[in-house]
Amino acid sequence: MKIYTKSGDKGKTSLVTGTRVKKYHIRLEAYGMIDELNSYIGLLVSFEINTRNKNFLLAIQHKLFNIGSILATDEKEIQFELPKLKASDTESIEKEIDFLNEQIPPLKNFILPGGNQLIAHCHIARTVCRHAERRIVKLDKKAKLDDEIIKYINRLSDYLFVLARSISYENGVEETIWKAE
Repeated sequence: MKIYTKSGDKGKTSLVTGTRVKKYHIRLEAYGMIDELNSYIGLLVSFEINTRNKNFLLAIQHKLFNIGSILATDEKEIQFELPKLKASDTESIEKEIDFLNEQIPPLKNFILPGGNQLIAHCHIARTVCRHAERRIVKLDKKAKLDDEIIKYINRLSDYLFVLARSISYENGVEETIWKAE
């Protein structure tokens, strides 16, 4: 398989269905943000983190790849079945958030992103997730998407926030409280 096809040299690319669209199309923006988010999560996995977090993040990467393939498909019929996102996928994130939250002190103040490189990258992944969510919601206005995708991405940003706090706590890194000065 050749990596370069030259078919995108004039600013267009193909969706899963073969439909050609401009590279700034909202559908490409949406699944491009999922790809960016997946790459950031891959960066988190590359750090020294506990096995539970690493495995959970890897599972998320697989789900994000599934979401990307769904977003890269327009309304045309395709000859194969795409992976589906289920309510249980979102529920697994909620359960993990609850598990992590039980391990850390309750949040009483707004905190600033940062602490160390890993924690800062968790916060960047969270903001990329929110950016992806905005793109997906915008696409949903034009081409109705499965509601589970938006729920999953929304919950994922919450998870990344709690993961950052959990890693801070686990490593004894003090959170910086926001001061309204």
